[in-house]
Amino acid sequence: MAALALRPCPVLRAETRARTMAKQKSTPLAPVSIPSSSLPKKKVLVPVGLGSEEMEAVILVDVLRRAGADVVMASVEPELEIVASSGIKLVADALISDCAREVFDLVALPGGMPGATRLRDSKILQNITTKQAEEKRLYGAICAAPAIALRPWGLLKGKHVTGHPAFKDKLPTFRAVDSNIQVSGELTTSRGPGTAFEFALSFVQQLFGNGVAEEVGGILLMKNDSGHHRKKEFHQADWNFNQIPHVLVPIANGSEEMEVVMLVDILRRAKVDVVVASVEKSIQIVASQNTKIVADKSIDDASGTTYDLIVLPGGVAGSERLQKSRILKKLLKEQKLAGRIYGGVCSSPAILQKQGLLKDKVATAHPTAIAKLTGQVDDETDVIIDGKLITGRGLGTVMDFALAIVNKFFGLQRTRSVAEGIVFDYPKN
Repeated sequence: MAALALRPCPVLRAETRARTMAKQKSTPLAPVSIPSSSLPKKKVLVPVGLGSEEMEAVILVDVLRRAGADVVMASVEPELEIVASSGIKLVADALISDCAREVFDLVALPGGMPGATRLRDSKILQNITTKQAEEKRLYGAICAAPAIALRPWGLLKGKHVTGHPAFKDKLPTFRAVDSNIQVSGELTTSRGPGTAFEFALSFVQQLFGNGVAEEVGGILLMKNDSGHHRKKEFHQADWNFNQIPHVLVPIANGSEEMEVVMLVDILRRAKVDVVVASVEKSIQIVASQNTKIVADKSIDDASGTTYDLIVLPGGVAGSERLQKSRILKKLLKEQKLAGRIYGGVCSSPAILQKQGLLKDKVATAHPTAIAKLTGQVDDETDVIIDGKLITGRGLGTVMDFALAIVNKFFGLQRTRSVAEGIVFDYPKN
């Protein structure tokens, strides 16, 4: 391990990053302006370990990369691949030992259990974060991490902090607050997966300024007008089952990692049996913002099972690759003919359109994909349910989308319980 510590942390090389940003500029889901390339890149460290909260980790990485930061997801485990709190397998960019000698503009810790304890027990991460605080550079933590990692390291002293409600009793009594975001000098803390977008955008604001934060928030479809509808339902149909619902989430290179992890994490929290299946030759895919996800199995291996719901994540490149999968086309056709449930978010409703699966249905999609839907379109609503079809706008609205599925499967009580667990503001009725 000593030899590893001498290797430079593999922050994305300039030429690789330039190609990535050029690709993003050609993508309608990417910000139309980024910090000047003549300025030094902002370096960000997001450490992960066994049981880290995947929504918090991936949202941090995704949002900050969209803003133009060079983000390294670093594993505190002996290997790069980690199994996150809801079972999603992520492959880190580096080992934490590779990052010991690097200087970061921001170190941001996701929560999750036992993920927060795995971060706490990493001496290398403790040294990195302590030095970050001592040298007055930005650092932060969300969910369980403020109480479980930062407090034992002595990094909450004199700071007002927030965290997940379940860990509030472990925070300093007189300085704990209930706000979704708490900025106290160089330290920023937040409450949970449901506040992860606010947490990430707070760092974008601190690193790049209000203009970039507002622009990225707009790209993410963050709610900024109270008149926008969260959900509408047409031709109401019963989604109840006598057994645990089985759900297939197919993924491909270029799929939106945030959408994948939010869908899978929330559904698994609700005790849904979710299979993540790759349509690529490998079960490991590289998502739209360069996060590596390892699927549970290939689409071929997954195709022998009947699913109560097949739901497609978005991402322009990912959607195109999903559309090329003959096995997935066959599964979707059978799903429709059998009267089972199917759907998609972001750019993927266009796939359903091309396969004739939106005929006589009301649907929605990402604003850049709406024009591709030739049937009845509602572009003012985040989530549309029409009988056995569910579609959504994507990105920052996917928590609503996933919770709408939970509500159809199990009803309001379980949905609100899941929403409370992730600290997400869900409607009371």
